[in-house]
Order: sequence, then structure tokens, then C-alpha cells
Amino acid sequence: MPLLLLPGLLCDARLWRDQVADLSAVAEPVVADLTVDDSFEAMARRALAHMPERFALAALSMGGYVAFAVLRLAPQRVTRLALFDTSARPDSEFQARRRRGLMALARGGHFRGVTPRLLPQLLHPDNLADAALTEEVMAMAERVGRPAFIRQQTAILNRPDSRPELGGIAAPTLVAVGEADQLTPPDRAQEIAAGIPGAVLRVLPGCGHLPPMERPAPTSALIREWLTSPLGTGWMQGGA
Repeated sequence: MPLLLLPGLLCDARLWRDQVADLSAVAEPVVADLTVDDSFEAMARRALAHMPERFALAALSMGGYVAFAVLRLAPQRVTRLALFDTSARPDSEFQARRRRGLMALARGGHFRGVTPRLLPQLLHPDNLADAALTEEVMAMAERVGRPAFIRQQTAILNRPDSRPELGGIAAPTLVAVGEADQLTPPDRAQEIAAGIPGAVLRVLPGCGHLPPMERPAPTSALIREWLTSPLGTGWMQGGA
């Protein structure tokens, strides 16, 4: 099954590396490059251009905002939808002010990427001592870099409120969130799952905002179940 994977802010293909390997027997994964454009519609069009007519779509965080743009542009092409650690809401005024401040710092030459000080917002407390993991998260942000960070933040600031669109999503949907996610906490996932007809909600233990990297094997297993479960009532075991 063709599978489009959408990374988050300051994330690249490394985010989904383990899932690409783990799911090769059941899917043909493609990780989109979300670093080139400064709007989610443009990101969605670029991603769509690299996919066949029908495909499954999995996204994390900012990738979820792109996923909503894909659904606005081509809902008939998405056979299944998985949304990890994301929100359907636009920024609050506080969030928008903070985001603009970070963009101003970056434009002034003070791009910090992901520093050790920011890691507690991204990772479960139990994972902060994992030096290999923390180094990979920081290196990923550095690879994405300052210009792409500014483009991504511009897109995030201008995104619409996707909550009114949730009821019209027809693709069988998995909504998942790390139990300790501080950036898009579980109540955001609950809101999305409640709004999409028949959506299944899963909370991933031992994870913060980055389950594909923090707990790669359970995340891959959950995606495999989502990809291979027969559609219909109760399409995932233990579903909502």
C-alpha cells in the first residue's frame, strides 16, 4: 500500500526512519519534504505530486496541518488517515506571539534549532537520558535549518481552523498521541477523534511529542495494525 508520511516542524525523514524499515512488507512509504514551501497548501500540492492516485496518509504534529490541507485538496485520494500528536486548532494569541518572536530571533541570526533546554518539551521525561535519541533530535533540527524553520513557522501562523472540517473526513482514521506530549497534549487528540466519524484514539505510553523516535517499535506496530485492519465497524481492535 502506498503510504505518505508527513514530518513535523524541524523534522526530516529521520523522524519516520524506523517505520519506513519496519513497514516495508506491508507498505511503500514515501516521506515528504516539508522544508521547501511557506504554506500548507503548497506543501500538500508538492506531496501529492509524488504519490499515486490512492494512498494512506500518516502525519505528525505540523505534518498533521499538512494532512488537513491534503484532505481539503484531494480527499478522495486518501484511503486511510493517521494523525499523531497534532491539533486541529489554530494558534492562540499567546502561541502566535511566541512563534513570531522565535521567527524574529531566527531572522536575526539566532536560530537555535532544538537545544537541550527545549528537549523536555519534546520527549517523555524517561527518554531525556537517552543520549543517542536526544542527539538525533537536535541533529535533525540542524539539518532542517533556519530558512526552512522560518518557512514552516510562516505556514503554521497562517493555517486555518480545521475543526469545522473534521466531521467531513470519510477516511478511516487513527488518532494517536504520546501520553506526556506537552506541545499537543492528549486533549487535542481527543478533540480530533471526537470530531471525525468512527475515528480510533490511542494514547502511547512512554512517549512525549515524538513517538516514532521515542518508541519506534510500538509506533510501527500501531501503524501496521492501522494499515492492515479490515475496514468497517470496529476496524481496529479496541477502537473507540
